[in-house]
Order: sequence, then structure tokens, then C-alpha cells
Amino acid sequence: MKIKVLKFGGTSVGSIEAIKRSASIISSWSKKNKVIAVLSAMSGETDRLINLTKQLSKNPNPSDYDNAISTGENVSCALMSVYLNAIKVKSKSLQSWQIPIITSNEHMKSRILKIDSEYLINGLKEFDVLLVPGFQGVNTKNQLTTLGRGGSDTSAVAVAAAINAECIIYTDVDGVYTTDPNLVPSARKIDQISYEEMLELASQGAKVLQTRSVELAMRKKTKLSVRSSMEPKKTGTIVTEENSTLENNTVSGIAYSKDEAKITLSRVLDKPGVSSKIFGPLARGNINVDMILQNVSQDGKYANLSFTLPRGDLDKALKILKKEKTTIGYKRIQSSNTISKVSVVGVGMRSHAGVAQTLFDTLGKNKINIQVITTSEIKISILIDEQFTDLAVQKLHEAYKLHKK
Repeated sequence: MKIKVLKFGGTSVGSIEAIKRSASIISSWSKKNKVIAVLSAMSGETDRLINLTKQLSKNPNPSDYDNAISTGENVSCALMSVYLNAIKVKSKSLQSWQIPIITSNEHMKSRILKIDSEYLINGLKEFDVLLVPGFQGVNTKNQLTTLGRGGSDTSAVAVAAAINAECIIYTDVDGVYTTDPNLVPSARKIDQISYEEMLELASQGAKVLQTRSVELAMRKKTKLSVRSSMEPKKTGTIVTEENSTLENNTVSGIAYSKDEAKITLSRVLDKPGVSSKIFGPLARGNINVDMILQNVSQDGKYANLSFTLPRGDLDKALKILKKEKTTIGYKRIQSSNTISKVSVVGVGMRSHAGVAQTLFDTLGKNKINIQVITTSEIKISILIDEQFTDLAVQKLHEAYKLHKK
């Protein structure tokens, strides 16, 4: 049995016309394959449902909240199945509990633990197409859970991995670009990119694929590609394992995120265990810390420690750290929410020198100051003032000649 797993985002099912357009893609694939289509809610629907819950309660019961905000995906699946059957494509819409898609117990940010592949395989013996709701699952307490924003990508990859099938993500863009084409018109579509590069780009701000979906595809070696639902005949971008061809490109892309904040703790005692006193309470508050920089005083007794976090978590983090001031022992706390992160990514960095120098030269010529810098084997991330984000991305894209093949 040849099976394709297709995922359609919110804009691809955002209207009756969009549903019909995506249905034609599903129908085309179903002529030679069995198809599992994983659907998002119609564009804007999840936000609408979230806003409705907030109008009724500032702190809704997590189970009720997930029950409410997950309904959009079920509607998309039902509507798609209605139309597919109307055009003589034998299909069936499912809900996550029927399969089931088993997740961890927490709500609003669950992780997929297991998918009953046998149920799906048996379903495809009777139907040509199964419609599966993304973004949701059911936990061991038999409660509905959601996976967090962008979770439908993860759902699709998890389904594909469970049945050892290819996963094609259909969205409103025709692939992964060297950077945001809205910001840099000369940005070029990447035909092939490694899992590792795609994971770095996604985690650093590129919004084409959700980070967890790429991580899962890399771990399970699931064949993954991105295509446009508007122009389905275009090949899009293939996400694959690293090879010598990919290594020829020193830099593959530039990502940026304006959803950043920075906290600096001054005159923290530089002794074992102090970092745990800072980041432990933040972790317990479900705050993800990203870039960390520590400067130790000349006498080695004190340090200034800076780190970044999502802008929406800044107030919560400040409240936690102020409460822990006596335990941590810092003198002053400062924060900023007018910063952004720019990341240069490429597997070729492993074997090519001069990537960092090009970055420093380019930013220096354009009088852009670097506040924090972190590196990995295939990535350099910098923190800069938010007002220089667009300029930095444009000039770095030009400096690395990413507009050229």
C-alpha cells in the first residue's frame, strides 16, 4: 500500500474555495496512493476560539480550554470529507481519540507519545482518504489535549513516521527561502536543505515549519517536503539528510525573530550552583531561556549574567526573579523588550572559514552593534537593537550572496 501524508495549513483550508482547491490536490494524489490528510483549523479560527475563552475567564480550566480551541481542526476535517465524497473520492474524517493519537498528560503543550498505525492502515483498506485533525491528541487520562501553536506540522510528521510514509506540508508559500522574501525581495527558494539547517532556521524564527516537526522528522528520518497549495505543481523544498552537495553552501539561510526580550542580572556571586538558582525557578515557570552570556569581574568574585527569552514571558520572568532575589543574591535586575535575534545558518560552516568575519564586517560597516553572540557548528546568532533588524538581514543576505545559486 503506497501512502502519502499531506498536511494543509490554515490558509489552505481557510474558505470554501481554499477547501475545494486543497481537495483537488488530495484527489490528485489519491489516484495512485492512499492518502492521510492532516488539517489545521481554518485561518483565524483558533485565535477566535482563544479570544472567546478569554472573554469568559482569565484562567480557564486547561481541559475545557483544550476542548474549545481544538474544535477548529475537527470542523476542517469534516468539511473536507464532505466535499471529497461529493466529488466521488471515498473519504472519512476522524477525531484524534478514535485513532488514537496518544499524548503526554499536560494541556496546551502536550507531546505525541504514540499513534496507532494499525487503525490508520485498516482505515485505508476501506477508504481512499482519511482526514486527521492536527494540533491535538488524547492523554492517558482520556482527556483531549493540544500540542501548542503550529502543532499540526508535528501531527503530520508523527503520523508519517508512525506508518513510514512521506510527509508533504502544503502551505501558502512554495518552499523554504534563504530569508523572508517580504523583507528581502531577492531571497531565493531553497530546493534542498538538511534537517539540521531547517531545525536551526525554524527555531531561530523562520516560520515555514514548526520546530518540533523538523526535530521529529530528523529523529525518525521521515521524508519531508514543503509545497504551495496555491501552486501544487511546483516542487517546493525537500528537507533531507546532510550530504556533500549541501556542504558546498557555506550559508543556507538567515532567520530573524523580533519576539525577543533580554534580562540582565548584575553582580551575581560567581560560585557553583548560582545558575541553578536563576534558571531553575524560570524552568518551573515554563519559561524557555535561549541565549546566555556571562561576564566575570576581574577579581573573579562577581558576574553579570544576561539571557534572552520570549517577549511574552518577560513580565512573568521578572516577577519570578524578583521573588528569588535573596536566594540568587544579585544586586540589580534590568530588562529590555526592544531587541531582536538574527541567525546565520549553514552546514558549510563546519568546513569553511570566514563566516563570522563576514558577519562582523557587514554589521560594522552598517553601524549595527552586537549585544550578545552565540555560536554552534552550523549557526551564528546575534542579538541587536530591534530597529536595525531589517537592515541587518538585508545586508547579511547580500554579503553572503544568498540571492545567487
